[in-house]
Amino acid sequence: MNQLYDDQASGGNTGRVILLSAIAALGGFLFGFDSGVINGAVHALQQAFDSDAVGTGFNVASMLLGCAVGAFFAGSLADKFGRKKVLIVTALTFIVSAWGSGVSGSSAEFVFYRILGGLAVGSASILAPAYISEIAPPHIRGRLASLQQLMIVVGLFAAFFSNYTIAGIAGGASEILWTGFEAWRWMFWIEIIPASIFFIGLLFIPESPRYLVAAGRYGEAVSILTRLTDSIKANALVEDIKVTVFQKRKPRFTDIFYTGRKIQPIVLVGIGLAMLQQFTGINVVFYYGAVLWQAAGFTEADALLTNVISGSVNVLFTFVAIALIDKVGRKPLLLVGALGQAVMLATMAFVFATGDLTPDGDLALSAVQGTWALIAANLYIAFFAFSWGPVMWVMLGEMFPNRFRGAALAVCGLAQWGSNFLITITFPILLTSIGLGFSYGIYAAFGVIAFVFVKKFIIETKGKTLEQMSKEHERPE
Repeated sequence: MNQLYDDQASGGNTGRVILLSAIAALGGFLFGFDSGVINGAVHALQQAFDSDAVGTGFNVASMLLGCAVGAFFAGSLADKFGRKKVLIVTALTFIVSAWGSGVSGSSAEFVFYRILGGLAVGSASILAPAYISEIAPPHIRGRLASLQQLMIVVGLFAAFFSNYTIAGIAGGASEILWTGFEAWRWMFWIEIIPASIFFIGLLFIPESPRYLVAAGRYGEAVSILTRLTDSIKANALVEDIKVTVFQKRKPRFTDIFYTGRKIQPIVLVGIGLAMLQQFTGINVVFYYGAVLWQAAGFTEADALLTNVISGSVNVLFTFVAIALIDKVGRKPLLLVGALGQAVMLATMAFVFATGDLTPDGDLALSAVQGTWALIAANLYIAFFAFSWGPVMWVMLGEMFPNRFRGAALAVCGLAQWGSNFLITITFPILLTSIGLGFSYGIYAAFGVIAFVFVKKFIIETKGKTLEQMSKEHERPE
């Protein structure tokens, strides 16, 4: 088996693998864009639908309910119908959601389309890295799977830049722009363009060879593997995959349990990893970036521009992750990232806690405090971008055995998006009750917990084949 991959490292159709991975990673771009586009529209939505703090929080977080459901069912559906078919449905759902979010005339209608978009985001978040991991050779699998996170942050940056540009042209997110519609509606409609490109690209990718083996379609699997990597013996690789998936039946959800009702330990580790990525507060920065900086005394225009800067930092340091993940490994990046995030969040908490208040009770930072907060926020994003951002998705795509990868991804995806929802919907409440300082102190504490968790439970996966990990981590039934 190792010889097969040694050959692969020295040859094979690497260009084709990269192209297919890039197409799949467009799901990550839409994941990022759909997550970030709400950032610049929060106040406009509050005005359009006359919602209070709780209602505003739900308008923002509603997508995450769909994400949790989409992530939970995507893995099982992909095991039943194939990765490609489910991804195509995901692309169509992105298109419908983007259109519907922009035409919404009420909070309820908006929430419906955002939940629909969440189904697509949740599905893409699970299936894109899984598909890439299943077609990529071990020596570049980490870098290719990191394309998912790169595209997520590029999507976030694109949403921030689009929001900034559209609001700038209109004079504000609530102002009328083209054809008599408010600017915030166009913020959502812009997403239809990349979603359509994603749909067209998916029509030309092959099915995952590991899914085909699990489905008993060995000839198709051999044919695809031969096109992906000419230098390996495709038949021998298929035989090796068979060992880790063959049970005389297709994979099913209950495979994540062993000896009755006990869940596989590796699945519990995946759940912890998925939840801790969110509990360090990253999506508070991205979903509520404009609100955060306005609460700290920035104007709307300056707050939106700050988001663009943060998005640029996110993209830049994701390239650092791509350069390091297959050299340094997954675990060291997670450890450094956890501590770095904790320190930067603690710095932000201190700045916000010591800031002055206006007569209305709003936070007002001095020029020095605002500068320190901005530096700490962007360093926090940098630490996340080269560690927990990409590495969590890479590990979820590769760490589970072939036999129950889909089911494990379903559970971990539910945990990840459920945690995302919890953090997102509670932030406006924390903001109005205990303030920015104490809120960020809570997220900093979770950074320390994340470091301890990785130190104790995470096993390095760098350089291992999916079949090797299947044999190492699966307990017998």
